[in-house]
Amino acid sequence: METQPQPSSEPPRETQSNADARVHRLNARVAITVALLATFVGICKVKDDNIVQAMQQAQADRIDQWAFYQARNLRQEVADATVTELELASSGQSAAVQAHYAPIIARYKALAADQAQKKAQVQQQAESDARLYDALNYRDDQFDLSDALTAIAIALLAVTSLTEKDWLFWVAMVPTALGALMGLAGLVGWHLHPATLTSLLS
Repeated sequence: METQPQPSSEPPRETQSNADARVHRLNARVAITVALLATFVGICKVKDDNIVQAMQQAQADRIDQWAFYQARNLRQEVADATVTELELASSGQSAAVQAHYAPIIARYKALAADQAQKKAQVQQQAESDARLYDALNYRDDQFDLSDALTAIAIALLAVTSLTEKDWLFWVAMVPTALGALMGLAGLVGWHLHPATLTSLLS
């Protein structure tokens, strides 16, 4: 009596043509994603370089303004000290001598007041430059995070292409999406800044 062949309990294996088609689709997705990421990184790089240049200018301006502040502060102190010396020298003198000292004292008082006013203006400008630097640095951090995330994504995509694992492609989409989000935040000016992660990388 002939025995009937038993149906196999194993699922049918993927045929070679189906496997080739799957790998081809996977590699196509990887190639397209890498090309889009590279283009996006290039755009972000241009913007980030401009921001870095603006940061350098703001930093230089802030240093210059504080130098001007110190110079005007020194001039004010010298003028105040001169007024004090002239007032002491004129005290107890005759009316004629005091009248001679009066316009000189007034001139140095005016000089001290003028330096105090200009010193305050310079201080405001220095503080404005500092705020500008901080604002630009905020956006620079966004681009730095975008660069790091897209680099991780591209590395994962390279491993995906080598191992031909579909699931690894979707894992790579996580840093891809986050990198694109941070890059767009830097380009558009969104208030998105993971301070904890940034402080760890700083």
